[in-house]
Formats: sequence, structure tokens, C-alpha cells
Amino acid sequence: MEGKNKDFNINEMKQGYAYVEEEEGKYICSYCKKEFYKGEVYPIGERFYEAEKGAMLHVHMEHGKPFELLMKSDSKYLTLTDNQKQILTLLEAGLSDNEIAKQLGVTPSTVRHQKFMFREKAKQAKMFLAVYELALEHNTGGDRLVPIHSKAKMVDDRYITTEEEKEKILETAFSSLNPLKLKHFPAKEKKKIVILKKISESFSEGKHYKEKELNQILKDIYDDYPTLRRYMIEYGFMGRTDDCREYWLTQG
Repeated sequence: MEGKNKDFNINEMKQGYAYVEEEEGKYICSYCKKEFYKGEVYPIGERFYEAEKGAMLHVHMEHGKPFELLMKSDSKYLTLTDNQKQILTLLEAGLSDNEIAKQLGVTPSTVRHQKFMFREKAKQAKMFLAVYELALEHNTGGDRLVPIHSKAKMVDDRYITTEEEKEKILETAFSSLNPLKLKHFPAKEKKKIVILKKISESFSEGKHYKEKELNQILKDIYDDYPTLRRYMIEYGFMGRTDDCREYWLTQG
């Protein structure tokens, strides 16, 4: 796994956890990053479970059903209308076409048409994925693009950055990477995104920060911490409560 930049495959997205084959191997929760190591057992309730079963139960008990979690996601990649979400939710609940039609106030043929369109889109997506992955398997000399943050807003050319460009931006913008010390905050949006992504690594996933605590972390990185805080929110790297009292790192 490449930390926060992990691209989950279909099965991992459906399960809510991923297997990482490094050293003895481990399963990692997609939502809170809790780790379950192979060869160890984990207490859940009044019983003990091996790693994968433990990861699966953890996801369902601590976070909920992966289907519901995916449907509630505000990811830019989930491009479903409210009506499509309703139909998929009712399908997942096991309702028949007639039952779905009755609940939504449409005809069964309308439901069947939408199911047909879902199936065709799924076929198209699988075909594209197969062709895309095969192309990249043989493209060993191409420039690697920096992954886009899952909560990125207004995705456009500002997010097209190669790994080589990212390293140059970081080298120029920071006087130190450990600890982080920012020399200047650039005007160019593309550079801002790279810098903010690096700064986001200073925060822990799942932890909520009081505004004073957040300000201190950012101030240690750069004197103009209000600007960093504003852009961390604006670009979707952090979320906050309506009263601005608590902040948290959004899932990458």
C-alpha cells in the first residue's frame, strides 16, 4: 500500500479493507487504517478471530456496511443521480422490480430500463479498466502522475503533476522536509496543491483537532498559518465543523 495514495481495487472497495503483502502481510481498514496482521488473532466481542475475519467484522461493526458507506461518499468519482442511488439502494435491499417501482412511483419497465443501463455502464467500465491496466503494464518509461486526493474540488489541469515535478516543487518551497518548514506559499495553484498535500501528512487520519491545536501545527510549518488553514479547507484536504471549532483530515 502507498499510504494515503492507495488505489483500492474493486474487491477491496466492496470489502472495506485491503490486503498489503509486505513482511508477514496485513489487512488494513479503508476507513480508519486499523491494521490486522496475518498470524495474529483479534478479540471482537466475546470471541477471537484471525486477521482477515477480524478486519471484515471491524469494518461492519465500527463503520457500517461498505455499500452504504460507498453510497454516502462525496467522492468526485461517484457520479450517480439521487434517483439512481435510490434504485441501487432498493436493489441492494433485495426488493423486486415491482416493489421498487411501487416505492418510487414509476413503472416496473422504468426500473428494468435503469437496471439495463447500470449493467451496460458496468461492462463499459470493466472493459476500460482492462485496457487501461494492460497499457500501463507495458508503459515502463512513462512519467508517473501524482494521485489526486479523493476529496479534491474543481478537478482540472491544476492536478496534472508528475512525481518528478512534485519533488522539484517540494525542494524549492521547503527549507526542510523534516520537520516541515515552508519558505513561501506560491501563487500558482498547481504548486499550492503539491505543498498542501505534503502539509496534510502532518495530521493523523481519524483525529479531530481543536482550532488552537491546528493553528499551532500549521504555524510551526509557516508563519502565515491562517492562509494554510484556509487553503487546506478550500482544496478539500481537511474538513471542519460549522462553528470552526474542530478540524480533521479528510480521507485521501
